[in-house]
Amino acid sequence: MKIIGIIPARYASTRFPGKPLIEIHSKTMIQRVIEQAEKSSQLNDVIVATDDERIFLHVQLLGKKVVMTSPHHPSGTDRCLEALEKSNITADAVINIQGDEPFVSPEQIDALAVLIAKPEVEIATLAKKISDNETLFDANKVKVAFAQDGRAVYFSRHAIPFQKSIPQSQWLSNQDYFKHIGLYAYKTDVLKEISALKPSSLELAESLEQLRWLENGKSIYVAETTIETPAIDTPEDLQKVLKMAL
Repeated sequence: MKIIGIIPARYASTRFPGKPLIEIHSKTMIQRVIEQAEKSSQLNDVIVATDDERIFLHVQLLGKKVVMTSPHHPSGTDRCLEALEKSNITADAVINIQGDEPFVSPEQIDALAVLIAKPEVEIATLAKKISDNETLFDANKVKVAFAQDGRAVYFSRHAIPFQKSIPQSQWLSNQDYFKHIGLYAYKTDVLKEISALKPSSLELAESLEQLRWLENGKSIYVAETTIETPAIDTPEDLQKVLKMAL
């Protein structure tokens, strides 16, 4: 199976404009994401998908593959599809790699690649077991519940499942909860299908794109991971990352 990694990288950001080009110990964030993705043993190619000429030229100067895409995409999923079509690269599956995670794990990319290669898997993603109440009840941290065969049942900003007869302080000791890790792999034909779907009611309620796919009958398989790498959403996140030993 031929699998390519696509890294959506927008310049505009409400909380941190231009963050793909910020420097982290002498390398830009987008350079670090590319280099981490290239360490994957399962990817046949890595492409950056951007809507900004500054990012486009920077990636070109690095000698890496980059595609200019529309600035009007509502999500990274749509940007991935345009980049795939413009690249003229044929692939059986695509892995959407977050452009704001400079230390993204090659092992996680490989785990997604192995999962998406299974015939029954249309979309694949990752989840990490939650071990603290702060994460469990943080609405900015997306949770996922999945069946015994790995298929996602639901994603929510709420802690799922709700335990009716158990005090919330005891939920973690009585039930496993999982945080969604926002890396996705899609079969190429499925990527084309989901990009054509209109926003759904559950998606609009929770502001979670993956609920649109579930509402339209697509299966999302979840692989468990023990790894979580920091994302940079704000200047404060950058300061925390700069303190990390490299």
